[in-house]
Amino acid sequence: MAVPVAFFAVFFAYPVTAIVGRGLHIDGVWQFGRFAEVLGRPDIRDVLWFTTWQALASTALTLLIALPGAYVFARLEFPGKRLLRAAVTVPFVLPTVVVGTAFLALLGRGGLLDEMWGVRLDTTVWAILLAHVFFNYAVVVRTVGGLWSQLDPRQEEAARVLGAGRLAAWRRVTLPALTPSLAAAALMVFLFTFTSFGVVQILGGPTFSTLEVEIYRQTAEFLDLPTAAVLTLLQFAAVGAVLAVHAWTVRRRESSLRLVDPARTARPPRGAVQWAMLCAVLATVVVLLLTPLAVLVERSFDTPGGYGFAYYRQLGTVDASGGAFLVPPIDAVWNSLRYALAATAISVAVGGLAAAALTRKAGRLVRGFDALLMLPLGVSAVTVGFGFLIALDEPPLDLRASWILVPLAQALVGVPFVVRTMLPVLRAVDERLREAAAVLGASPLRAWREVDLPFVRRAVMVAAGFAFAVSLGEFGATVFIARPDNPTLPVAVARLLGRPGELNYGQAMALSTILMVVCAAALLLLERIRTDTTPEEF
Repeated sequence: MAVPVAFFAVFFAYPVTAIVGRGLHIDGVWQFGRFAEVLGRPDIRDVLWFTTWQALASTALTLLIALPGAYVFARLEFPGKRLLRAAVTVPFVLPTVVVGTAFLALLGRGGLLDEMWGVRLDTTVWAILLAHVFFNYAVVVRTVGGLWSQLDPRQEEAARVLGAGRLAAWRRVTLPALTPSLAAAALMVFLFTFTSFGVVQILGGPTFSTLEVEIYRQTAEFLDLPTAAVLTLLQFAAVGAVLAVHAWTVRRRESSLRLVDPARTARPPRGAVQWAMLCAVLATVVVLLLTPLAVLVERSFDTPGGYGFAYYRQLGTVDASGGAFLVPPIDAVWNSLRYALAATAISVAVGGLAAAALTRKAGRLVRGFDALLMLPLGVSAVTVGFGFLIALDEPPLDLRASWILVPLAQALVGVPFVVRTMLPVLRAVDERLREAAAVLGASPLRAWREVDLPFVRRAVMVAAGFAFAVSLGEFGATVFIARPDNPTLPVAVARLLGRPGELNYGQAMALSTILMVVCAAALLLLERIRTDTTPEEF
């Protein structure tokens, strides 16, 4: 636990404390009276209520739509499965400003629905909910599907032989085994939607506002740091309460599972039910996930002179951006890859140690540590980014001029994904296997290497893929700390979208398309990596 605790203390707790202190500690006096003043405002209470219920609705809708996808990817084998799995994950890494623009093109004035049926959803909460499902579909598919693919199907088959129906066997055998990964996926979706920023700001307009959007408005538009600090602490407390409930519920459902090689559980679809589920999942992916991506690609080629590569060619020049960059925008591709690889290495190292520590049941200290690891997902990225600039500016932590600052900020978001992906698999390992290895003379390190590592390798690759994808698309904190001569892809896209002109907009769509291709290529590479066959004895 030492390394993860030190990492979060230095690069999370310290910067967040610094920025909150800047807002509430004025002229040497703590302004605690601002809490009652801010929380007593009706508009703030409306923001808190909308933030909560839309996060709950988004989480429920995402689980409802994505669980069939988790089953299909875990249990069924069909042509193009790897490509489709990568395509499902691509939306998760897209900058929110790009996705918001794409959904406006689909659901807003003059969009696809408006042209075909005269229906507009950009002024309703449905646009926000659908965009949240678009982002978080992959979280459920990969988190729940990763464990589902390793569950021994013979246990459910045995229940059916004993007289249980298909639904009863799934509810009594498979669902309890999936509960830890379901809880982990629901938690991540809730935290992302609870702290939603770009989607709500673009699609919600002045009508809808989450705590994250309100923190940004109070900071950037009204320069009211005390109010922003109060809202940050309120969001922090709400997320802490959710994590405490999550840790308690998961702890009550921990159990050892019989895991098998995922390659042995996937079969071609058989029967009308499986074929219907496969067709429904394919339709969902095409309509909900691929259509917005197709809009982005189409706009990247739609130039004033007709369809072509003009916007892509302009990315190689500095002057084309109208002074938005000190380097050609295409350099953001290499910057993002370099930062994402470094952030992935940090996330896997820190998150792997944390997950291993959490498999040891050691009382309240470890449970509190579990909740601590998820806090970066629930704290304002705006607060973290400003905190990095304020806190990490003096020796021995003067990192403002160092390139490592960006991967460190990205790793704060990547570590929770690594932990939540690896933990259900590690906790499913039968403790008696470790005890048997110890009886036979294996040291703790060798027992972990011989018993845990063979089963967790696939989870490590899934976790690394998530960390890499999150790092590629991280925007909230990176926008404040990325240097002008080393922008990332999301930062470059946001800068181009923030400048008027058809050329800037077209280049933003072109960079977004490149981001999708880079992410898809990386995810396809991870999908091709196979782990050793899982021992039959497990």
